[in-house]
Amino acid sequence: MSTRHDRDSRGPFRADQLRTGDRYELSNGHAIYCAPTGGDGARRTGTAFEVIDSDPDVDDAGVDPGFTTGPGNLRAPDVAVGVTDGPGWIQGVPPLAIEYAGTGQDEDELQQKIEELLAAGTRIIWVVRLVGPRRVEVYEPGVQPVVRGVDQDLLAPGILRNPVPVAALFDRDAAHEVTLRNLLQRRGYGGIDDVRTEGRAEGRAEGRAEGRAESILAVLSARQLSPSPEQAAAIRSCRDSETLDRWLTRAATSTSIAEVFAEG
Repeated sequence: MSTRHDRDSRGPFRADQLRTGDRYELSNGHAIYCAPTGGDGARRTGTAFEVIDSDPDVDDAGVDPGFTTGPGNLRAPDVAVGVTDGPGWIQGVPPLAIEYAGTGQDEDELQQKIEELLAAGTRIIWVVRLVGPRRVEVYEPGVQPVVRGVDQDLLAPGILRNPVPVAALFDRDAAHEVTLRNLLQRRGYGGIDDVRTEGRAEGRAEGRAEGRAESILAVLSARQLSPSPEQAAAIRSCRDSETLDRWLTRAATSTSIAEVFAEG
């Protein structure tokens, strides 16, 4: 809940009078009380941060960060990109902000917050509605808000690399799927299918190496050439295909174990 005020008048408070953890925002010097988040909003704020913070193009997301554009203004979106690592309030506004609107939301105050952030330079605001059908309202400067349903995606070009399914801002499992994709992309994979393909390729390569090793030992045995336990272990542990091919050829042509392992 928040306290309404005359938007044309200047209040008595300054941003530097508030401390980290105070449950107030400031609009033109007027203090706006922000009540603790209920269980529905708190859980979903966590999933939203997870999705946004893991995006490959994001290095600086945060939960409930305080942004100030002047002595009398301080706003704290539920989740935002553009959170600097340092003490004090963050100067400016985030390029992307997310607000969760649940039971008891003061709609006038929410719209005022949206208006102030957009006017100060925020490019995109997503308002996640927790009452009624699952949906997200998208606010951008100079255009009419649009509504995205639970089966649609949200885009933030130049801020996020990947689309965000609306469902991921509500559902924990959907958020985990998006987060996994994002984290894999941070490691150079296109997605989980790339990891599976690589695993299958590595498995096939491992199988081929093991097959060559056993072939070498079988040829040596057939020719009554007995490697030492150390040499047999070296053959079985080798995964270099060129080395295994060389040993296999020599196993078939050499007259001694020493020739099989000779250098050059």
